[in-house]
Amino acid sequence: MKPTVSIITPCYNSQHCLSETIDSVLSQTYDNWEMIIVDDCSTDESAQIISQYMARDSRIRYFKTEVASGSPATPRNMGIDNATGEYIAFLDADDKWLPDKLERQLCFMEDTQCDFVYSDYEKIKSDGERGNRVVRMPQKATFWDVIETCVIPCLTVMIRRDTIGKTRFKYVSKEDFVFWLDILKKDVVAYNVGEVLALYREQPQSRSSDKMAMIKEQWHILRNIEGVKTPVAVYFMMKFLFHGFIKYLK
Repeated sequence: MKPTVSIITPCYNSQHCLSETIDSVLSQTYDNWEMIIVDDCSTDESAQIISQYMARDSRIRYFKTEVASGSPATPRNMGIDNATGEYIAFLDADDKWLPDKLERQLCFMEDTQCDFVYSDYEKIKSDGERGNRVVRMPQKATFWDVIETCVIPCLTVMIRRDTIGKTRFKYVSKEDFVFWLDILKKDVVAYNVGEVLALYREQPQSRSSDKMAMIKEQWHILRNIEGVKTPVAVYFMMKFLFHGFIKYLK
């Protein structure tokens, strides 16, 4: 029997692009999946849109947080807690996948028996327009690789559920970054399947566009969450800034 992939999608006031996101899952060439959409108390038409899709496809499941958390951590954790698949993939409500995303990653994981994969991706504008702005990711990522470059966008990831175990997203800034570090601490190595499989929608006011906030968050994570000693933290901050500058030039 084909393994099930549980797709975790946090949602908050995503009515303008949610249909595109769900459609990209429905278009997957690999069909043994469940899509767990967790609504963080949206005030727009997101719940109605999800309900319409649920009426058409039983693989789509809906959950709602008790109160608005204001962070993707709570919806993602609720999604993981309710997942039934052997594999977990993450897709935010404003991003999209290319049709063979699940199939290509699952084949890679089954062939190599690795526990954690990601992929290259393409940036698209907020209106969905594509411009061939491809981001090539490193071939593999260890704990220290991720500390150095802050790689691995959430929408590109697939992880074995057994590898996640009891690990959950923490309620901190850059919660996905910290989550990857917690997984990689288990002597896990993440691998890039080497293809563009996801489309990341850039938002004009996204947190990732605030460069100074990103620098402060990175330092806080290194020193206060990961407990990296000051000289080592300074070294990796310099490398983080260097990689960020190179990325800016591109």
